[in-house]
Amino acid sequence: MSLFEIFLIAVGLSMDAFAVSVTLGLSVQKPKPAEYLIPGIYFGFFQALMPLIGYFAGTYFAGKIQHLDYWVAFVLLGFIGGKMIKDSFAKDDETAPSFHFVKMLVLAVATSIDALAVGITFAFFAINIFIAIMIIGLTTLCISTAGVKIGNLFGARFKAKAECAGGIVLVLLGVKILIEGLFF
Repeated sequence: MSLFEIFLIAVGLSMDAFAVSVTLGLSVQKPKPAEYLIPGIYFGFFQALMPLIGYFAGTYFAGKIQHLDYWVAFVLLGFIGGKMIKDSFAKDDETAPSFHFVKMLVLAVATSIDALAVGITFAFFAINIFIAIMIIGLTTLCISTAGVKIGNLFGARFKAKAECAGGIVLVLLGVKILIEGLFF
């Protein structure tokens, strides 16, 4: 798996965090500099931590299902991406959350669960997991920080589109991995 593919996965994974960050940007009139960074730090950290946990769990099982690795990656990425696409069309009735520790922690864990599954798929590929999680964490940090700004400037119209785009990226990567596994 190339660094560019890992970066695409990072962008796809960060779309949930971006969507929540847009909502956070809506919740404050004039965010302070720290309020731009808080979501990025929380989301970036957990988006990096979860694939690491998934990687080590996947490594434990990799030898048992190595011959099906591309199917596992396809199913997991397809499921996660499909859920993100479906969720992007759902009506969003939740109120804008605040920047308080407990709420940010819950949001960070909730938006990074899919990264756990991606970490499992990483166990099947010859990648440096530490470079991968750095790319995922830093990408999410940047995109989430930008999300707060965009939410504050433009409102909620980008939230669903970002989540849908992230889902499409993950589904397409899953299809690519499956095709490579079956034919190459």
